[in-house]
Amino acid sequence: MQKKLLTAAVASVLAAPCIALAQTAASVEVYGTVYPTFGHVKYGDGFAARDTNVATGAAVASATIPSMSKFDVQAPSSNFGVRGRESLGAGLTAWFQIEQNAPLEREATQSVTVASRNSAAGVQGGWGNVFVGQWTTPWADLDSLWAIGQVSVFGPVTTLIGRRESTGVSPNPASARNQACATTIIAPGGTGAPSANTTPQCDAVVGAGGVGHAFWRRASDMIRYTSPSFSGLTFDAMYQVPELKTVGISSGVNYTAEPSMMSTSLKWSGMGGRARVGAAIDRHKDFTSIGKTDSGYAIKGGFNFGVVDIGAAYENLTYKCGSFNSTPAQVAAAPVGVTLASATAGADLPTLCRTEGDVKNKTWSLAASVPVGIGAIKAFYAKTSDMTGAIGVGDTGAKMFGLGYDHRFSKRTSLGVEYTKIDNSRNAQFTWTGMPPTQTGASNTPSFGVDVTWVFVGMVHRF
Repeated sequence: MQKKLLTAAVASVLAAPCIALAQTAASVEVYGTVYPTFGHVKYGDGFAARDTNVATGAAVASATIPSMSKFDVQAPSSNFGVRGRESLGAGLTAWFQIEQNAPLEREATQSVTVASRNSAAGVQGGWGNVFVGQWTTPWADLDSLWAIGQVSVFGPVTTLIGRRESTGVSPNPASARNQACATTIIAPGGTGAPSANTTPQCDAVVGAGGVGHAFWRRASDMIRYTSPSFSGLTFDAMYQVPELKTVGISSGVNYTAEPSMMSTSLKWSGMGGRARVGAAIDRHKDFTSIGKTDSGYAIKGGFNFGVVDIGAAYENLTYKCGSFNSTPAQVAAAPVGVTLASATAGADLPTLCRTEGDVKNKTWSLAASVPVGIGAIKAFYAKTSDMTGAIGVGDTGAKMFGLGYDHRFSKRTSLGVEYTKIDNSRNAQFTWTGMPPTQTGASNTPSFGVDVTWVFVGMVHRF
C-alpha cells in the first residue's frame, strides 16, 4: 500500500529523500514487518572453557555452566523502511530502498541504525536490474525457495544454514578473528607500524563475519545484477568490492589484504510456482586468511504437492587456512618465513585454523508445510556436520528441529505457535538472532555446548 503522507517518526529520519522523490511524482511507500513474540526459553548445561588447550596440549580446567530458563518478549528481525520508484522513460525505472531494524524493545539485542538492512538504489529495465549498496547475497536469497517449515523467523536460516553462529558483533566462535581486517597486523589506513591498540579496520558487516566470515550475510559495498526471467529462469551476480584493501609488512614479509567476495546464483521456478530450485556458488577472498579464498556451493529448492509443500537445502563450505592466520603476538615474534597456526587469547576456545590447509563443513535441512484450513502445520529439521580438516578440534556441529502451527488471518497478519530446539555439540554455540541474554547474562550467544529450547506464540504483521 502506497503512503504518500509519511508518518512523522519516519519522516524525521528519511524525509529529505522522500520529499525530493515525491516532487517528481514518483511512487513512494513506507513498509515493514513486525514479529511480536512471547515465549519461554531454556538454556541447557554448557561449558566456559575447553578440557584441553588445543594450542599447547596442556590440560585446562573446564567450568560447567548450569541450565536456566525464563520467559521473554521480543520481536526479532522486525523492520521498517521506505522505498520508491520513478519511471525514466524508454522502459527504464529508477528505484531506491532504505531499511532498518525495529526490535520493539529498549533492551534490544539488535542495533537500530538507518540502512542497516537491505538498502540500495539502482536502475531496472527489460535487460535486468543493476543496483549498488548493501543487500543479502544471491546465495542467501535462495532460502526463499525452501524455508517454508518455520513459524515466524525461528528456523535454520541464518543459524545452521550459512554457518552463522554468532548474533553479536564478534566473529564466529569457531574462528579466532576475521584475519583479513580484524587483527593488529593491519594498521589503520594500511600505513605505519602496527600497534597493540589498533582499531580493527572492519565495517560492521565485513568484520562481524563468522568462520572467516559467514556464508549467509548481507554484503556491504556491493554491486549486483539480476537478470529478467527467462521462462522462470533467473541469474544473479554480486561483487563486494575490496574497500578494505590494505598493504603492509609483518615479520619482514610484505602482504596485501584484499577482502572481497563474489556470489552468484541460478534459480528456476515453474508449474505456477509449485516447483522451484536454485544453485549458488560463492568465493570469499582474504576473509579467513590473507592470500586465501574461501568457497562454497549450495543447492536449495522445493515442490508444492498441494497436500504438502516440501523444501530442502544443502550447503558445502570450504575455508582456507594460511600462514597469516595467526595472533598478532605470534606474528611479531616469529622468524621470517615461519608458518603459524592461530590461537585465541588464552587458547581456551575453538578456533578455525590450527595448521595450514582446508576446513570443510556440510549442512542440510528439510522443511514441510501442510495446509489446514486457512492455516498450516509447519515442521523442519536441520543438521550441520563437525568441521573437518585443519581446525584441530571436534564436536563443532549441531542439530535443529521445530514443529508448529501458523494461522493466517489475512495476507498481512498471521498468528502462530512453535516448539523448536537447537542441539549444540560440545564446541558449538548456535542460536537465533534476538534471543534474550543467556544464563551468564553477558550476551545472547550461548556458551559452548548449550542447547537452546524455545516455545513461543508469535504474530507476524506486514504493513
